[in-house]
Amino acid sequence: MIRSVLFLGLSVLIACLFAFRGEWRYGDTLPIAPKESLSEYGFFTGKIADQQPTEGVVPYALNTPLFSDYAEKLRFVKLPAGQAVTYNADKVLDFPVGTTLIKTFYYPNDARDPAKGRRLMETRLLLHEPSGWKALEYIWNDEQTEAYLEVAGDTKAVSWIDAAGQPRQLAYSMPNLNQCKGCHNRNEKLTPIGPTARQLNGEFAYGSTTENQLTHWQKAGILASLPALETVPKVPHWEDVTDGTLDKRARAWLDINCAHCHSPEGPARSSGLLLHWQETDPTHLGIMKAPVAAGRGSGGRLYSIVPGQPDKSILVYRLESTDPGEMMPELGRKTVDTEGVKLVREWIRTLSN
Repeated sequence: MIRSVLFLGLSVLIACLFAFRGEWRYGDTLPIAPKESLSEYGFFTGKIADQQPTEGVVPYALNTPLFSDYAEKLRFVKLPAGQAVTYNADKVLDFPVGTTLIKTFYYPNDARDPAKGRRLMETRLLLHEPSGWKALEYIWNDEQTEAYLEVAGDTKAVSWIDAAGQPRQLAYSMPNLNQCKGCHNRNEKLTPIGPTARQLNGEFAYGSTTENQLTHWQKAGILASLPALETVPKVPHWEDVTDGTLDKRARAWLDINCAHCHSPEGPARSSGLLLHWQETDPTHLGIMKAPVAAGRGSGGRLYSIVPGQPDKSILVYRLESTDPGEMMPELGRKTVDTEGVKLVREWIRTLSN
């Protein structure tokens, strides 16, 4: 709590310095001093744990979300009044200054029965300020009545029943603020990862109505220049065999789980392994590509992907590892995404030179 108060005071000082040094002009949005508790922002109505958004806070989902030790996520966006984000086909949407992205991580008590409730673990905020994006971490108390600012992160034990009826448990890690940039890094600047047009191009239940998210955003006045929906790219849901080919579902999984680093603008671009959705070069995708500097992370294997042979592919070895010096992604998980790795294995089996 002391760390949080000190951080709050420092942020207020920074906001004042922006104005004093002339880096803020009348009409600009000042850097937002972090609140000590999540409820102070007014994002939700009623009991904050119910996560019912207030007017102007729009819920959304990604077609294929990032794996985070099997945690489920609730996502929301709040744009400044009267402003909209402009559509682009390929990159993360360029949200205006003053936008807040809100993401709450939770575990259902029993994935087979939502009526048995859930345990909220953390809520992460990304705030777009004049100087760029800022990440804030709020950790939920055991009573599930409030989430409090914590700059140093935390680890908490959590247990749940999965969809197959199996009991699961783990020590769930919540990042410190310095770790956030480890994933949210584009050209060495902290930036959002998930909300692209291809990820938002899907159906979402808004109360009793279901509507395409991009269409809903356009109607709500928070998305401009949306072209005809049939021309908008879309990634499938990686688990839904009716929603896309094996190739597209595997590429969707790799795009969201790996491409925040392995892309032309990511911190792993020097590796030459590029796994973003738009990549078409077989070598960049890892096919018969020798690693640049994998070290023991190669597992003694010679190529990132050996077509038809997942057990000889470095990519699979690193996805199946939980060794901090070998595993990929190296942040955001302690366990193996068994189902996701199975998909990648099946995809590699179908590849040919």
